[in-house]
Amino acid sequence: MYTAFYGLRDDPFLLTPDHRFYFESQVHAQAMAHLLYGLQRSEGFIVITGEVGAGKTTIVQHLCATLDNQKIVAAHVVSTLLSGPELLRTVCAAFGISDIPVKKDAVLRRLQAYFSELASTGRRALLVVDEAQNLSVGTLEELRMLSNFQIGNVSPCQTFLVGQPQFRKTLGNPDLEQLRQRVIAAYHLSGLSSDECGRYVTHRMTQAGWTNDPTFEHDAMQAIYLHSGGMPRVINTLCSRILLLGFLDNLHVFRAEHVGLVAADLGEEIGEMTAKNGRPLSKLEGESALTERVNLMERELVLLRRVTTSLGKIVLEQGRQ
Repeated sequence: MYTAFYGLRDDPFLLTPDHRFYFESQVHAQAMAHLLYGLQRSEGFIVITGEVGAGKTTIVQHLCATLDNQKIVAAHVVSTLLSGPELLRTVCAAFGISDIPVKKDAVLRRLQAYFSELASTGRRALLVVDEAQNLSVGTLEELRMLSNFQIGNVSPCQTFLVGQPQFRKTLGNPDLEQLRQRVIAAYHLSGLSSDECGRYVTHRMTQAGWTNDPTFEHDAMQAIYLHSGGMPRVINTLCSRILLLGFLDNLHVFRAEHVGLVAADLGEEIGEMTAKNGRPLSKLEGESALTERVNLMERELVLLRRVTTSLGKIVLEQGRQ
């Protein structure tokens, strides 16, 4: 609703990762450099970790969107609690392989044949496994089997493992020594700096068609950083609510006081949700619940606006009579 109010063509602060809004902060540039280095090496595993909402998936999507598909065929898998054989079949489906076998050995042969077909056309495979912290040690070992494939002296498939910080602890398991030996680069993604936080907000607004309405005072940008810790997804949640406040109160200039008001409301809502569930909410649960509440409020506002318009028409008609 606030998109129309401010003349935006898109919602600038959706929580769903969108490579069109990719912002290259210092840490994101470093993570991208590690991924590109891995692509150049054409072998082994690249590991990218970061807190929830740090922008890991957006980086991967941005990279995949810029790849030359005449040279690299990429597949993106979001892992859940899959067994090794289930993950291998999921990998097959992600690469568009049909008639996927049931037995693990047959699945591995089918993948090897597919990689050989790509190599014969001068291409190679890139597998991106997101939410890697959900993978068990056994499943990671199954995934490592893909790195054993070779065509001549070249590996036909490279794997990026992307996950939350606890994935680093998983990789430290003694049973994963062989996989660790195949990790050629690793990087941990932290939050944005104060200056980058402000540039991130204006970048996303600009990408959505922003024409300086509304404007954010310097102290508002500082407050956004203070209340978000520089985490992109938290910034998105906070800014979405700030724009909603602006729509409701007809604001075209945001100051620190407005950011503080929204942050306080979010804090109260998280406290209410925690009390209701009887346990602390994870960041992701809290953000998802808040996003749903924002969507509900916007739907209610649309309904209220329609009712108000209808009542206005009725009063106008009665006045004419």
